Amino acid sequence: MPHSIFGPHDEYVYAITALLPLSAAMLVFQVNPYHALVIRGILGAVAALVYTLLGAADVALTEAMVGTMLAVTLYAVAVRSSMVLRLGVLKDEAIALNLLSEDASLPLGQSTPATSDSPLKSLINDLRLTFGKYHLRLELIPYLSPEDLQQALLEKEVHLTCTQLEADDPSTPHDVAVKATYQTATRLRRIYDILQAELPSSPAIAYVGPPTPGAKHP
Repeated sequence: MPHSIFGPHDEYVYAITALLPLSAAMLVFQVNPYHALVIRGILGAVAALVYTLLGAADVALTEAMVGTMLAVTLYAVAVRSSMVLRLGVLKDEAIALNLLSEDASLPLGQSTPATSDSPLKSLINDLRLTFGKYHLRLELIPYLSPEDLQQALLEKEVHLTCTQLEADDPSTPHDVAVKATYQTATRLRRIYDILQAELPSSPAIAYVGPPTPGAKHP
């Protein structure tokens, strides 16, 4: 009859070992990448503890140092760099609204073309809230002109852009202030679908990417 490596009173070893597939299943089904990093660390700690209980201290040390610490560090860098949505904006507007934290670079006494209740700032706040639900961090990329902004979108330097639409209404008097309207353009179909679903009140959402087979054109 084969002998077990565990004693008759080592039920706690079985309990700890059972945590290994449990934590692995939690890691597989976790949708939040930051929570998954924490669970990956727990999985590595449980694995190292199981190896130690089985008498493989060298394997446990390797798991703790390489399999857990190094893997979690690499995953954290990958998540930090990949879970970013780059939004192209005009530099002058972004500085005026303090969106880039560069308002100190403006000359003293110079007036800004927009106020704190600017439609652009409201739109960017809505975008942050919308894509925050998908664990995406919004990063603003400034450009000097609308032409540079459009070129950056086409060359895949940014994921979406916000540009002001021209108001060409001849019935509007020239001395009446017209609230600016901004268009959001993206080259990714998934981003376009999210914007259409999450921001139905947005005045203008444009898709400039290649057509998706079977999808309705905007």
